[in-house]
Formats: sequence, structure tokens, C-alpha cells
Amino acid sequence: MTKQVKLILSVAVAFLLVWFVWDAFSQPGVDDLKGGFEETAFYRNENNTGPVIRVYAVTVADAEIAEMEAYGNYMPHTKYGNTKVYFFRQNKPFPKEVFPGDENFPTEFQQNVVATYEKDAMGQVTFRRL
Repeated sequence: MTKQVKLILSVAVAFLLVWFVWDAFSQPGVDDLKGGFEETAFYRNENNTGPVIRVYAVTVADAEIAEMEAYGNYMPHTKYGNTKVYFFRQNKPFPKEVFPGDENFPTEFQQNVVATYEKDAMGQVTFRRL
């Protein structure tokens, strides 16, 4: 193999390596969504062999433009588990702690829920704006 072929192959490999690294670190994420999201409370059960239950309370700065369903899609989900996200306006009272079960936070905050997102055990997504 000549020096020119080695140089061309080296440049090509270096280019691909830089491209792969750049692509891996430039993926869109929660920080790229409109709405000003801030996670205020999180619960995850300790069960790693059965269904993993996750519950989030998230505030939004601007509920009118907030991409809440996209935010929910970014949240981790485990096969046969359940992920719930409750969205609250930033300027209204919101829970600082969430719990497992049917009622995931104190009922006094229920009137301040802007939207809910849930991905169930079968991967079905339910999103409701309130």
C-alpha cells in the first residue's frame, strides 16, 4: 500500500470518527423543547424484577407553547413498567414530592395540573391537556 492510500484512509477514518462523536453528542433532548420545563419531584420504585413505576412532577414556564407530549416521550420507560408525568404551571403551587398508587400527589394540587402524560405497561401513550 502506498503512502497516499494510507493517508487517504487515515483521513477518511478520522473524518468518520469525528462525525460519529459529533452526531452522538448533538442529539436533541429535553433541554431543546419549548416551554421551560423543570422537574420538581420524582418517584421510582425499587423493584427491578417486576414492573418499574416512575412518577414525575414537572413545571412549565409557558404552558401554551410547551411541548409536553414530547417531554413525556423523552422520559425513561421500562418494558412492562409505567411512567406518569404531571405538568404544572410554574407560577402556581405544585407538589415537591410524588408517591406511587392511584393518587400520586396531595389533592390540593390537582386543580393546578395543566396536562398529564402516561405510558403504560404495553407502551401505549395517553396525553391529556386539562
